[in-house]
Amino acid sequence: MRVLSGIQPSGKLHIGNYFGAMHQYIEMHDKGNECFFFIANYHALTSTTDKNAIVEYTNEVARGYLSIGLDPEKATFFRQSDVPEVCELAWVLSCVTPMGLLERCVSYKDKIAQGITPNHGLFCYPVLQAADILIYKSDSVPVGQDQKQHLELSRSIATKFNNTYEQDVFIIPEPYIKADVAVVPGVDGRKMSKSYNNTIALFETDKKTKKSIMKVETDSTPMEDPKEYENCNAYALLKLVASNEELFQWQDKYKAGGMGYGHVKVRLAELINERFAPYRERYNALEKDPDYVEDVLRESGKKARAVAQETMEKVRAATGILTATQ
Repeated sequence: MRVLSGIQPSGKLHIGNYFGAMHQYIEMHDKGNECFFFIANYHALTSTTDKNAIVEYTNEVARGYLSIGLDPEKATFFRQSDVPEVCELAWVLSCVTPMGLLERCVSYKDKIAQGITPNHGLFCYPVLQAADILIYKSDSVPVGQDQKQHLELSRSIATKFNNTYEQDVFIIPEPYIKADVAVVPGVDGRKMSKSYNNTIALFETDKKTKKSIMKVETDSTPMEDPKEYENCNAYALLKLVASNEELFQWQDKYKAGGMGYGHVKVRLAELINERFAPYRERYNALEKDPDYVEDVLRESGKKARAVAQETMEKVRAATGILTATQ
């Protein structure tokens, strides 16, 4: 089965990225799937015009995924911009995409509500996303509930194109929604997101990690009183890294009282720093070896582009768009 997924390089990687998506990539290629994972730097243009930031974050994402164990021998891991055909396909798809589909997308409205300046790229983001999915003949696309609508739109666009040109050019992709994917709270209790500036960075020093964790918002229950662990942000984060045995012990402490939230945060910092220490060591080593990272992206980009070019030959033939090589 061919699986495709991408991540936008719009900020520093955080533990929400890891528990929400990154470790799933490793599971997928370890299960023998044919995996295409890409860094969506074209998509990043919808929210920033800082070229240095895009370069920096693109490189960070590349180092980050390689650091946690993504194996370029098991997956095609590349930059979106190394396959320019995806932008060509996005234009073709935009010409069969009904405006109503895009107007109903909640993601655009959510981004505007977050204060992002509206632009055409942000509005037609789902069409480029559809091109990303369809150009590589993807069978399955891992998505969270917040992205499910965009995949449904990709399926609709693929169907519309196939029907319009009376050819089965595109595979209709299926969503892969893992039921037990963790929703990671940020330090303010909302979903951890770069957009909310509430993250705990994945590749940071132990000291800075602890400093971020100590900012996790909790209620004002006095130390001596019992506390509710079910609605505690610190405990929700603790569940990601602590053993079941330790969690039961913390539950007893919450119920008994005589414990401050600071105790939970200190232990949380210890566990997170311990959990990610090997990845951080690898990340720091890759920072000193940018040629290796670039070689991985370049070679994978060639593989991805070869697949994209095959798809575009069919698209051009179906639509009557001729080039000098056809």
